[in-house]
Formats: sequence, structure tokens, C-alpha cells
Amino acid sequence: MTLSLPLFGIAALIAFRKRTIRNNPLDSRVSPKSTFVAASIIAVVLYSVSHDYETRYAQREVLRDYAATVIATGEGFHRQLIVNGFSMTALDPMTKYMAHLPMAFMSRRPQNGLVICFGMGTTFRSMLSWGVPVTAVDLVPSVPAMFEYYHSDARKLLSNPMARIVIDDGRRFLDGTTESYDVIVTDPPPPTAAPGSSLLYSCEFYAVVKKHLRKDGILQVWYPLLEGDPATGAAVAKALQESFPYVKTFPSYKPLGVHFLASMSPLPDTSSATLAGRMPVAAVADLVEWDPELTAQRQFDRVLSGEPSVDEIVDRDPNVPAIRDDQPISEYYLLRYLFHYFR
Repeated sequence: MTLSLPLFGIAALIAFRKRTIRNNPLDSRVSPKSTFVAASIIAVVLYSVSHDYETRYAQREVLRDYAATVIATGEGFHRQLIVNGFSMTALDPMTKYMAHLPMAFMSRRPQNGLVICFGMGTTFRSMLSWGVPVTAVDLVPSVPAMFEYYHSDARKLLSNPMARIVIDDGRRFLDGTTESYDVIVTDPPPPTAAPGSSLLYSCEFYAVVKKHLRKDGILQVWYPLLEGDPATGAAVAKALQESFPYVKTFPSYKPLGVHFLASMSPLPDTSSATLAGRMPVAAVADLVEWDPELTAQRQFDRVLSGEPSVDEIVDRDPNVPAIRDDQPISEYYLLRYLFHYFR
């Protein structure tokens, strides 16, 4: 409203100025004063009947910063994180797997981890349960500030000297740090077609990741396979194939997406019993927290069964190129979405 007031001021000066010459024949039929008054009335009515977006949620916490408006709303497992009007994530076990799957896949005990994109903080929280230093990076300051809304132990976790939250772009953070990590987790914000999202799926991004991933370290990338289109999924898989010699895929806890594990070292087939046996007690407790009837081994059985291959994802659109900074395949989706057109 503040930004529009100068425009109304300019319009008022033009509408009510003294007019001596009429160059436009429409001037005799349309009064600028009437037009201005009508526009002002419409503006006042629209403003009076409109409401802030967050008022649609009866229970809410709202934070605004230079990057976004962040809304935390809902109760229990129905809590939501909404950033600039778009729902980001949910309290779901698959966000726990984003941490536990790559950590357990390492043949040795991981020494540290990095989470790019904080969300509700579930992945960050799960990685901390391994008792190692964990850094989480998020672009929006208000997102980590909502951590306590979703997890009652958030304040205790933030007081842990091994917990670190950085407000920065994840890729820029990696460009500026000298730290190396055993496990790096990326969960780019939805939707995949959003401008800039491709920068966390591109070959150039993975080149930066490899500089900060230890030789036997593992990168976990979660991709919402069912929400995207075949071309984007194939482009994401190809970028990982071109960047890492070893890539494995696992279906998510719910049939929504896929966990990619990528490394510069071999990722041998591993049983659910072996993965569960590598977990410390606190990590096991975290993994089964929301489904205590299942053991850690049975939890891993859910994602190890029916493993889709990377080639199967690529074959859904084999002609599409890998995502690169200058080829953001995910952002050019309209023809594919409307007409099922594939490159």
C-alpha cells in the first residue's frame, strides 16, 4: 500500500491539473477526475475486504525477515511449515531417513555432517542423535527460528556444542568453507520447478560438494519423484551419474520420492541388519520415535526393498540432458506438464 501511494499521488496531479489543450478526442468523453475517483474507490474497497494470508490459519506463529514470510501452523503430525505461501515439508519419517540412511551406509563411524535446507529441523535433529558435530544451513533466518514449534527438545539441542546453524545460501556456504564432511544431506525446497531450485541439483553444485566430501563420504539427495515430471527426474539422476562414480537409489518411506546416495567410493549392498547394527543407541531411538512398533532393522527394510535403479529413472526420459546451471531443466516444465511433452 505504501509503495502504491506515490502512484496515486501522481495520478491525482494529472487528473486535477488545469487542462488548456485537448489533444486526445477521448478527453471530451472520459473525465480524468472521474477515472481517478473510481480507481480510488475500487482500491479502498479491495483493501478493506482483503486480509493477510496468515489469517486463514487459526493457530499460527508468523515471522518475517528480509527473505520470506514464514508461518508455522497446525498441531501434532499435522503441523506445517509455510514459506511465502508454499508448504515446505511435514513431520514425516522420511526426513529422518535423509540423515540415518547415509550415516548408516558408511562402513566406519561418521565424524560429522552437513544439512543443506533446514526445514522443520527433523533431519538436523536426527543427525545430531549420532553424537557428531552437525552444521545446518538455511537461506531464510525465520525457518530455523521455528525449530521449537515442531520439536519440544529444540532448545536443548541448540545448546549442544556440536549443533551449529548457519544462515546462508547452502551452495555459497560450501564455496566459502574449508571444512570437509562425512555426510552431506540436501533436501532442496519444493517445488522442484521453482526458480533457483535447480542450483542444488546441478553438476556444478555437485562439483562444489565433492570438494568438501571426504573420500569415502556420502551425499544424500532427496527428490520428490512423483511430484516432478519424468524429464526432471531423469535430469537429476543424470547429473548425479556424471558427477559421482557410485550412485544408489532408495524409495522414500512413503511413495513420494527417492533417496539418492552418491559417493566417490563404492557403496556396497548392505543388509538392513547391518545398517541397524551400525547405529548408536540414541540414533536408533530417533529412527523409531514415530513408529515404535517397528525395530530399526524393519525401518530400514522399508527403504531397502524395491530399490529402483538410477538407470530406470534415467530411462523415463533418456534424451534429456543432465541439470546444469545454464540448463535448469526443472524450471522449464510447462509444456511437459500441460501436454505431456518430453524432450
